[in-house]
Amino acid sequence: MNTSAIRLNVETSLNEDIAGGDLTAQLLPATQTSQARVITREAGVLCGTAWFEQCFLSLDKDCIVRWLAKDGNRIAPGQTLCEISGSSRALLTAERTALNLLQTLSGTATKTRMYVDAVAGIEVKIMDTRKTLPGLRQAQKYAVRVGGGHNQRVGLFDGILIKENHISAAGGISAVLEQAFRLAKPGVSVQIEVENLGQLEEALAAGAKLILLDNFDLETLIAAVEQNAKRAELEASGGITLATLREVALTGVDRISIGALTKDVQALDLSMRLSS
Repeated sequence: MNTSAIRLNVETSLNEDIAGGDLTAQLLPATQTSQARVITREAGVLCGTAWFEQCFLSLDKDCIVRWLAKDGNRIAPGQTLCEISGSSRALLTAERTALNLLQTLSGTATKTRMYVDAVAGIEVKIMDTRKTLPGLRQAQKYAVRVGGGHNQRVGLFDGILIKENHISAAGGISAVLEQAFRLAKPGVSVQIEVENLGQLEEALAAGAKLILLDNFDLETLIAAVEQNAKRAELEASGGITLATLREVALTGVDRISIGALTKDVQALDLSMRLSS
């Protein structure tokens, strides 16, 4: 994960909380030091340790965080995740921001792991989308990887995804793919969204190698995989839940994209307590 992106996330998050200063922390002597520990109240997958640490180091460069678990570890209720020592003011000022980031990214990684576990034994990739929390795109995509999932394009700048409106505006599937292949530089993916089997065949005939099957039901997904005959990589998307995920995976698609991995995140329940 890019350290400059981590610093930017932390700086922005701390600034919105502290602004002109932490009034409550001023109740403590500036020279006082303390120790603290973070525990989890529920099971999950830990993620975001670098963001957590940076929150404290930004306010106290001599702060020490000793981790007893690392990103990607499964964690259990009551487990101590880390021990912290440093300026009492810094620990209390950074506490909420640090926990917010750690809880959110752990929640993302935990949810991703649930989806990945649900398709265990099936040759399919669980993919994220651009439906991320504002300002946390790179952080949540990192959390998806920690949870065992895979990343799509980061944004509009590093991949081409042709959707219904692009097709309509550009004059059809063949025309828009021709333009996309001409525009794409080496390493830039070109994906096109189709809504039925007729559009799938047209996209295949035009040379598409990455095709998104938008809101196909199970029967049509099976037909699409058969029709494709491994000519392109197929991705199922739209309305897929944890309850329906395995059935979709068993149709034979190569990828399944899930917006809920990053959009509908339930933060993991974590708590920090000063011990002295």
